Amino acid sequence: MRAMILAAGRGERMRPLTDHTPKPLLQAGGKPLIVWHIERLVRAGITDLVINHAHLGRQIEQALGDGSRYGARIEYSDEGTALETAGGIAFALHLLGDAPFAVVNGDVYCDYDFDHLSQRAAALAASNDVAHLVLVDNPEHNLKGDFCLAGDRIVPTPSILGPRSSILTFSGIGLYQPALFANIARGSAAPLAPLLREQIAQGRISGEHHHGLWRDIGTPQRLDELDKQLRASQNAGHA
Repeated sequence: MRAMILAAGRGERMRPLTDHTPKPLLQAGGKPLIVWHIERLVRAGITDLVINHAHLGRQIEQALGDGSRYGARIEYSDEGTALETAGGIAFALHLLGDAPFAVVNGDVYCDYDFDHLSQRAAALAASNDVAHLVLVDNPEHNLKGDFCLAGDRIVPTPSILGPRSSILTFSGIGLYQPALFANIARGSAAPLAPLLREQIAQGRISGEHHHGLWRDIGTPQRLDELDKQLRASQNAGHA
């Protein structure tokens, strides 16, 4: 299975840090955010990676190279100007192949085990579903959540939630069928959320609730908090 790491965003809320450094290369716990993802993907046996970029993208290519130092094979999708999430994925489809592939936002930190997606890929390919999303508890900056999870299905948000339903936040980690993006013209900008909601209404998206550590690194403060948390954990491990 292949995976794509989304790294094309400008990171406006992270300025001035992102004026000279692309957001995925900002460091926490002694390494760039994107490297945490690469290492976890490789540990799960997912070594064929695609990374898109736009803002200061050459820095990403220079920092990561061909991926061999991490045990990965990295190809790059240079958008020039960021195409938003779905547009960026559609632009890179020729690098991602015909089978289901994983996608992870480059500006989040998560201890999710990507092996779970590898195990689900065959089931997704054999089903009528077009995606599988990883959801997390709602953070303070998104208390209303994004999607409703009922069992292992993502469903349109009902007026009254059932006992096994909850509205959770999309982690930025998912598994997708290439066909989901087939109608997006290559090179056009397109957001992901409307595409997902259209398929949720048709009952074609599954999901799971990840209960581990997840952080959306949307501000310098959140980056600093994550850095301190990871360093404290590392120091505790060496004690």
